[in-house]
Amino acid sequence: MTVADTDQAIRATIHATWRIVQPRLIATLSRMLRDVPLAEELTQDALVAALEAWPSLGIPDNPGAWLMTTAKRRALDVLRRGRMLLDKHDMLARDLLQEQEIVPDFDAALDDDIGDELLRLVFTACHPILSREARAALALRMICGLTTSEIARAYLVPEATISQRIVRAKRTLSNSGLAYETPSGEALSERLASVLEVVYLIFNEGYLAARGEEWLRPQLCDEALRMGRVLAGLAPNEPEVHGLVALMDLNAARTRARTDANGDPILLMDQDRALWDWVQIRRGLRSLECAAELGGSGGFYVLQAAIAACHVRAATAVETDWHRIAQLYAELAQLVRSPVIELNRAVAVGMAWGPQAGLDVLDAVAGAPALATYHHLPAVRGDFLQKLGRLAEARQAFEAAAHLATNGRERALMQRRAAALDAQNI
Repeated sequence: MTVADTDQAIRATIHATWRIVQPRLIATLSRMLRDVPLAEELTQDALVAALEAWPSLGIPDNPGAWLMTTAKRRALDVLRRGRMLLDKHDMLARDLLQEQEIVPDFDAALDDDIGDELLRLVFTACHPILSREARAALALRMICGLTTSEIARAYLVPEATISQRIVRAKRTLSNSGLAYETPSGEALSERLASVLEVVYLIFNEGYLAARGEEWLRPQLCDEALRMGRVLAGLAPNEPEVHGLVALMDLNAARTRARTDANGDPILLMDQDRALWDWVQIRRGLRSLECAAELGGSGGFYVLQAAIAACHVRAATAVETDWHRIAQLYAELAQLVRSPVIELNRAVAVGMAWGPQAGLDVLDAVAGAPALATYHHLPAVRGDFLQKLGRLAEARQAFEAAAHLATNGRERALMQRRAAALDAQNI
């Protein structure tokens, strides 16, 4: 391996490690400093320090602990610099130094730092002082480690729009002096919808990664599920909380069947259902029942969980109740006007009443600006066209989907589908 290859491998390790531990770093430093934007800035400093040090010193035995220690030291420096203004900072710094001396096991320290700290950060970022759009964008970027491009993909808006929201939100948060807390009562209720949105989008990014070469990011799914279950304990009478937990459980239960041995995607209708996690499915169905008992059958997350339940209740793919799924998507479309929901409804309609019916629904939403760069639109169109025997058009649609796809696995899947039609001498 050349020196350049070695340096590239080290940088890849640094970025991979930092992406994993970034939320924990920000949570720990926010608890120390009571300043979320400053914590995020110092976390970035720790990344820069690793990029400068590791190529010459080598990768530490415990990269995550190295980043945690570096970030904490920088936070302590900040506290020391401010002790002339706030004496309590100096006391806190001494306490934290003693804690580090007593507990040298950084693996254990990392685990201790997770707890509910990440969720507390999400609640802080979702304060009503920020706009609804800014709350979720800030939490997803700073706290949950998603990139601006990943967040932009989730909202189907330009990256520049997301960047502006985040900058404004950081400024507002820094100047507001907001408490770093998990609220209760009315304060919790008024932030809950935004917090659920953040958890939902974290899970979605883990379930279907926007970028990179892997289709799944299981760590994000696991973290979203953990936060969802904590929220169910904090707000046990909120049906949408149980609906979101149900949705995540029912979808995550299919993880083992969603990729082959090479990591390539296996579409839902082709999955080996014996590989589904039936314990997790039962847990998800119980959460869905709980949401219904609380009177939340028509909620945004509950409706999506009900759709997922239709899939897991079918013993085989051909037994899937697509008519019921189409009906649920219609209810969801009445609740939330979204071209993505309409696209998914088109899939269900196509499965229930035939590809031409699905294509008609798709054509009605195809001109939506939000879908202009959304690769699932030509992918779904290609599937309908292939079923209708319009193979040349289907090939073009799959090629367009491959061009738009930003995830390597999805791009390769679309390329294979286009190539398969080429093989039929189109």
